[in-house]
Amino acid sequence: MAHTDHRTVRRVLRREIAGTIGLLTDEQDFRAMRRYRSFTFDDHTTYLRQVEALLRTRAAQGGHTTVALFDPQEYADYCTDTGLDPDKASSRTRFTAELAALGPALPYDGRPLTELVPALIDEAVRQATWEYASTLLSGLGACASCGEDLGRAALTRASDLLARILETAPRGHHHLVCSVSSTPEPLLAVLHVDESQTGELELDHTESLEFTTVLALGLATHSPGGLVMRTMAAGEPDQIYGWRLRGDGLEPLTAGEIFDAYCTDTQSGDLISPESNVDYREPPDLGGEGAVTTHGH
Repeated sequence: MAHTDHRTVRRVLRREIAGTIGLLTDEQDFRAMRRYRSFTFDDHTTYLRQVEALLRTRAAQGGHTTVALFDPQEYADYCTDTGLDPDKASSRTRFTAELAALGPALPYDGRPLTELVPALIDEAVRQATWEYASTLLSGLGACASCGEDLGRAALTRASDLLARILETAPRGHHHLVCSVSSTPEPLLAVLHVDESQTGELELDHTESLEFTTVLALGLATHSPGGLVMRTMAAGEPDQIYGWRLRGDGLEPLTAGEIFDAYCTDTQSGDLISPESNVDYREPPDLGGEGAVTTHGH
């Protein structure tokens, strides 16, 4: 009886343990790991199938698993820095545990890996974009004339602009895209904003921070770029409008400009048919907070 009780307790405890799996999402990364003798998989397709089976089994048993992006080069660097033997499963386990806290990761929610992997890669791109933009912002230093921290001032400005955009937006669900094109690497950030039953706006804090950071970088460096918002509400046409980045502010795009942007093929330059049930329009007035300014630092 005691033996049965111990097994029952262990089974219950196993459900309490949250695990992390470091996933090799592409064939190239998988091949890079095969140089370690302790990594016993020899076929990427089989490996992915077995990972998915394990995820499903853990989920069926009530376990929670986080799926993290496993980068072989980062793993090799980690082992060098920590003095671990990279050809040991225990080293991979330690690295994977740290990935859950620091790297791109998503909770397993029952989706097939064919859907989870692209979402995980998107998460990695988002995190890299934010880190890159943050690094550039922090490297701007202080204004030579007034001593103000340029990156911090730009973040404040970007937060104010985003607040004004959402305050003046029509009711509905919003999808915002900010692109900044002339930094060493083109940057893109996306923000989804939902509306609750009571009309309150709901947005993800991390996504909002990433979006604001990219916008701030464009404003601080006076880079070419744009911000476009699409609002969707039941029973109404989608509304699309936007601005170009100009100075340390936003300049409204005309209805014609936003129509052209959405109805021109970016590769060929050919016109494409406009979407049905979509209203391309000028943005609302953001007031003094959104006015284009070219003076300052």
